[in-house]
Amino acid sequence: MAYLGNVPARSFISFERQVFTIVNSQTAYTLSHSVTNENDIRLVVNNVVQEPGSGKAYTATGTALTLSAALTNGTDEMYCVFLGRATATNAPSAGSVGTSQLADLNVTSGKIADDAVTLAKMASGTDGNIISYDASGNPVAVATGTSGHVLTSAGAGAPPTFAAAGVNTPAFFAYPTSNQSLANVTGTQVVLNAELYDTDSAFTSNAFTVPSGQGGKYVLNFGIRRNTWTSDRFYTFLKKGSSSIFEMDSYGKSYATNNGFTLYQLSAGDVITLFAYQDSGSTQEIHAGSTSTFFCGYKIIE
Repeated sequence: MAYLGNVPARSFISFERQVFTIVNSQTAYTLSHSVTNENDIRLVVNNVVQEPGSGKAYTATGTALTLSAALTNGTDEMYCVFLGRATATNAPSAGSVGTSQLADLNVTSGKIADDAVTLAKMASGTDGNIISYDASGNPVAVATGTSGHVLTSAGAGAPPTFAAAGVNTPAFFAYPTSNQSLANVTGTQVVLNAELYDTDSAFTSNAFTVPSGQGGKYVLNFGIRRNTWTSDRFYTFLKKGSSSIFEMDSYGKSYATNNGFTLYQLSAGDVITLFAYQDSGSTQEIHAGSTSTFFCGYKIIE
């Protein structure tokens, strides 16, 4: 059918209604919605529309409704219609609700179907980052590691981190820069005053100290070379504190080298030192240089 003017609305509306419980001898009632004055409502008593206004059947302001005369419970009935509060009586047509009709922050998880959020709907992030959860259970982006790094768990309550893969650290290699004298029949700590590497700065004062949090299994290796002497006995050993943890005896010619290798469980704070002993009958020397006399080690990956 043809028409003039604007397109007719496809939705029908009704006005919100409030039914009151009558209280004997009471003229004051509370409205469920605030109004400017009595003209914003239509009051009906016993199915008769009442006249609004001062000196009439009722007045209203805010949420206060005042009757000119009290009603009787069980005999009288009263309700009002809010003339300014229209309520839609049918669902909006498909595609008619836009973003502007939705209140901010009011789409709850219950309105989203399981498996409905696709990658395309997620916010952009940094290339290489991954999503995890922090100690509060909130989503967090794990920063991208460098090439070759692997994802390492930080345990419960913390997001993982990227770290270098396959690195046996702490690791160190120390050696002497000058020959050292060994007194006869005396255990002498070997002076190791130079380093090829020391990843955790844990080798100082001729000793390796296991860093905090780095307890575990360690590979320990040493070599001590005689300097132009032959001895009936050349005894070398590693000490943890005051206790020997690895020992080696040898008998040989000038420039012969004692080489020792062990795998040992160490704890944080353990101090490892290298000692030498000879019984040639006089003071002798051990040969300097990283290819002659050295002490090295590293923690293995477990």
